[in-house]
Amino acid sequence: MLTSVRSLLAATLIAGSAFAASPALAEDTDPPSDFTVTGNAAIVTDYRFRGLSLSGGDFAVQGSINVNHSSGLYIGTWASSLEQDALDIYGSTEVDVYAGWTGKVSSALTADVGLLYYVYPGGSFGDGNVFEPYASLTAAIGPASAKFGLNYAWKQDSLGGDDNLYLYSDWSLAVPSTPITVTAHAGYTDGALSPKRLTLSGTGGGWDYSLGASATLYKGLSIGVAYVGVDGASINSFSNDAVVGTLKYSF
Repeated sequence: MLTSVRSLLAATLIAGSAFAASPALAEDTDPPSDFTVTGNAAIVTDYRFRGLSLSGGDFAVQGSINVNHSSGLYIGTWASSLEQDALDIYGSTEVDVYAGWTGKVSSALTADVGLLYYVYPGGSFGDGNVFEPYASLTAAIGPASAKFGLNYAWKQDSLGGDDNLYLYSDWSLAVPSTPITVTAHAGYTDGALSPKRLTLSGTGGGWDYSLGASATLYKGLSIGVAYVGVDGASINSFSNDAVVGTLKYSF
């Protein structure tokens, strides 16, 4: 089940090692590259997507790799293991491919716009795949930041012929003189992916929220924990409130 994800993580670590070693091979007079590569590998106790579990309440292995240009343009991919669904629509792996632009629009505001494509290569190909444009603004004041964003998926067969709108806000505060960052999140889904629809408890939109903290253990290695909740009926290992732990290495 985790074969493709493990391959991605291995490639991520190899790429990270290669780029970490490259400065030693370059001349001191070489100009800095316009391109950088970043990424991460993580283990989570539960893969929660907008409050709902896509790993059946079990552990998931995840990873990403991004190519960034000095202009602000970027392209990347992120993957996670999933719980095999009964209809085999999604299979056991999710792979997200995205591209966009991020940059300063004022001294305190950073914008991010792009297009995200959710792909489920192990399922009934195409049945679950979704295109979703996104946009956000992030304001930073000292150790605190606030992000406001939206994702909108137009009407697609994979959404049952419906569309979906997701509005959200993320807040973070780096505690001074400590390796700890406190985070909070609130999101509202209206459309095909509403938690009320997916838990068969209504037809309107629904909220998801979380409150957590993370700490840097050593360089790129961090650990985190968050309490996650979501509207709709409480279904064990899907939409029940949960505490989610994360161990992540970023480069």
